[in-house]
Amino acid sequence: QVQLVESGGGLVQAAGSLSLSCAVSGRTVGTNIMGWFRQAPGKERDLVASISWIGGNTYLVDSVKGRFTISRDTAKRLFYLQMNSLKPEDTAVYYCAASTGVVLSTRAYDYWGQGTQVTVSS
Repeated sequence: QVQLVESGGGLVQAAGSLSLSCAVSGRTVGTNIMGWFRQAPGKERDLVASISWIGGNTYLVDSVKGRFTISRDTAKRLFYLQMNSLKPEDTAVYYCAASTGVVLSTRAYDYWGQGTQVTVSS
């Protein structure tokens, strides 16, 4: 089992920045990809960014390219989502997740954090 705990959400003004962290614990053998999802009110939860735990390759959806960065620190068992130039439409609950899949764009994840609220005011 893999346990994931997010931190770093909050309230920020448009054009501001926030950084999210996800602490990974438990047995991670076979867990290849770490990702960040978000769910806005009335919408489905969807992938924002992902990173391969070993190689560090990244994937970002088009709506956040150039604004968000995903990274990881395998020694500390943390991964991050740096969010810059935030927009009100980025407001959502953000979840970190872990997948045993091998494709960075996969939406099939096996383990989830509890979520952290990010609110961007206009």
